[in-house]
Amino acid sequence: MRRSLPLILTALMATTAACSATDTPAPAVTSAPAPTTPAAIPSASGARGITTVAEGLAVPWAIGFLPDGSALVTERDSKRLLQIAPGGKPTEVAVIDEADANGEGGLMGVAVSPKYAEDKSIFLYYTTGTDNRVSRLRLGERPQPIVTGIPISGIHNGGRLAFGPDGYLYATTGDASQRGNSQNLKSLGGKILRMTPDGKPAPGNPFPDSLVWSYGHRNVQGIAWSPEGQLFATEFGQNTWDEVNRIEPGKNYGWPVVEGISKDSRYVNPIAQWTTAEASCSGAAMVGHTFVAACLRGSRLWLLDISTTGELVGKPRAILTGTYGRIRSAATAPDGSLWIGTSNQDGRGKPAATDDRILRLNNYL
Repeated sequence: MRRSLPLILTALMATTAACSATDTPAPAVTSAPAPTTPAAIPSASGARGITTVAEGLAVPWAIGFLPDGSALVTERDSKRLLQIAPGGKPTEVAVIDEADANGEGGLMGVAVSPKYAEDKSIFLYYTTGTDNRVSRLRLGERPQPIVTGIPISGIHNGGRLAFGPDGYLYATTGDASQRGNSQNLKSLGGKILRMTPDGKPAPGNPFPDSLVWSYGHRNVQGIAWSPEGQLFATEFGQNTWDEVNRIEPGKNYGWPVVEGISKDSRYVNPIAQWTTAEASCSGAAMVGHTFVAACLRGSRLWLLDISTTGELVGKPRAILTGTYGRIRSAATAPDGSLWIGTSNQDGRGKPAATDDRILRLNNYL
């Protein structure tokens, strides 16, 4: 029987429940109810529509798709860009030598040009010895930086790239452990950026001659759009709350003044928040009207149902809790399936023999 991916997600959700698990150490939090223990889910290929695409990877960070349906996967620490053809094994197609894999940095985001058939352009976000940057790459050539000078640190480097439905490239950045960056509109740190494929401020950006689309962020690593074109983002909190935010141009999301929901009208409140033990969500994808957040310390996927007007419907639901360990990335493939990547080899997980893995939640059972 053919079933849609949202139905598969719902079925998976019914077999799991939220339990605890963020990327940075957090004190005990007592403001949330104690989670329940999830029911066991088989982790082998074929379990309830989940198949293994690739295994034995080293900290896969992001997944993008070429027009032929093959996937591009970045490995943060090895600095390799891999291509995975449908039904094939990963093949190394590039090594970004100038990427510097210290701390949480390295080779991170990847986005394929929506005009790839014409320009053959792939966009990468990575850390160097002096900054974080966005570069354009044509396979077989050297990467050409288009945005440099994004603040760098051993932590909070942001790193996600994605083309929006408007055709412009979005990049997420972290505060680079300097809190003041987030509220400073002259800094590229702690922001979501919006640019042309040449790295210039996109037309319609809210601040004159600026790449900044939104600000007041601590460390955003996941973005995705609803079918109506509304942008949503995951954000790492510090010690208390991790967030999902509905992103509006020019708006201030509060860091470092506030973390999570506040009563200060100057700042936009998240549509959902969790204790850091339940979340530390990095990657994000949109499947229909369901926003999928891939969580590291939380070791799960959080599912948020989004209305056509961009509102959260009901309560977030957790699936795959503890089944595959730390989940770093999520991406919707051209065939509508959801791909996720684990991050158990990053020094904070407990790797299984086959980690790290790319998994596919199939369109049909």
